[in-house]
Amino acid sequence: MHEYVNWLRNASPYINMHRGRTFVIALPGAALAHQNFRNIVHDLVLLHSLGVRLVLVHGARPQIEQRLAQKNIASSFHNALRITDSQTLQCVQEAVGQLRIAIEARFSMDMMSSPMQGAHVQVVGGNFVTAKPIGVVEGVDYQYTGEIRRVNRKAIIEQLDQHNIVLLPSLGYSPTAEVFNLSSVDIATEVAVCLKADKLILFGEDKGLLDEQGQLIRELCPQQAPTHLQRLNEGSDAARQLKAAAQASAHVARCHMISYADNGALLTELFTRDGGGTLIDEQLFEQVREANINDVGGLIELIRPLEEQGILVRRSRDMLEREIERFSIVERDGCIIACAALYPFIEENTGELACLAVNPEYRHGGRGDILLERIEQRARALRLHHLFVLTTRTAHWFQERGFEPCEIEQLPKKKAQLYNFQRNSKVFRKSLGALS
Repeated sequence: MHEYVNWLRNASPYINMHRGRTFVIALPGAALAHQNFRNIVHDLVLLHSLGVRLVLVHGARPQIEQRLAQKNIASSFHNALRITDSQTLQCVQEAVGQLRIAIEARFSMDMMSSPMQGAHVQVVGGNFVTAKPIGVVEGVDYQYTGEIRRVNRKAIIEQLDQHNIVLLPSLGYSPTAEVFNLSSVDIATEVAVCLKADKLILFGEDKGLLDEQGQLIRELCPQQAPTHLQRLNEGSDAARQLKAAAQASAHVARCHMISYADNGALLTELFTRDGGGTLIDEQLFEQVREANINDVGGLIELIRPLEEQGILVRRSRDMLEREIERFSIVERDGCIIACAALYPFIEENTGELACLAVNPEYRHGGRGDILLERIEQRARALRLHHLFVLTTRTAHWFQERGFEPCEIEQLPKKKAQLYNFQRNSKVFRKSLGALS
């Protein structure tokens, strides 16, 4: 029960943050065929009930392949893109049509046995995407494989304003009444850009973008995408999703890559600080900056447990407000997870490193080193020669980073006079080297 209460409290800011926001969600055909799809629907209904405006774009690749195999029609690709002749187009339409019915049925089902018991959801579709043929590329005629010409933004917004979920298949329609086979990822990207959506969420087989060792990359900026694309198979789902996210990120607040196989991946990504997939964002998800008066509450929340344990000296709110400009912080998704302060003693050309604190959940990520470097930079900017620190529990940490033991008498006179012999803190000092 205690864990549940903590989770709900931590999720509450995100519930408020997401209300009224527009999310475009790309679901590949493999996701619709996976046993976890039922849970994804429950989570989408939950988002809808919390006031999130949803546009769902679904693919149909495995379902199309199945129909082609049943009719002994060979698949044909060029540059990882399907060539859609008239026979293939018939299979595409059949597969997409059947999937649409299945999706609508899933959202219309009695949710008696689900967490969303009694919920009612209206799902609407339509010819919101106008398409045109790709044509002939490198001598290859793509026939009924198309590309997006226009998205009817006004019509989609009208449906969202009526609290409907908009469902878009991987099809587009032309003014000449032709139907074209489109990439669902391309549609999701274009719709997200057109709507200036708050999020583009791309479901895939993996937890997110994986590195060469198969480890999850939790966050990256669009400028890093080309490096990762070089090592990915051009036609892979991961490559298509990463390329889409990088393209959309200039217009969409945040893009996410998550797994359709992991139960609760969507909620974990949206309602926890660290998420469970990969975040692609123009803005740094985590940043180091100087504190301001609006950060006092967050600082109190961070340092209070350490004060209660006797690790840090107690500071009142009034003191923090007066000394807030002394602090540097690490902010992660709007939450302060680490801090440190610099108190300069200009006449003695030295400064005190104080109140170095890191949230226990983030203590092995190098944030302490990042803040130490920040404080040293600030000290050098003030042309200070040394930094000193008083500590009761972390002597070894400071010694490993170049601090050496020193006597109380070596402290600045004002600091030495205030030394608390009951705390019996150990004193360390570090030279900042030659100043330029």
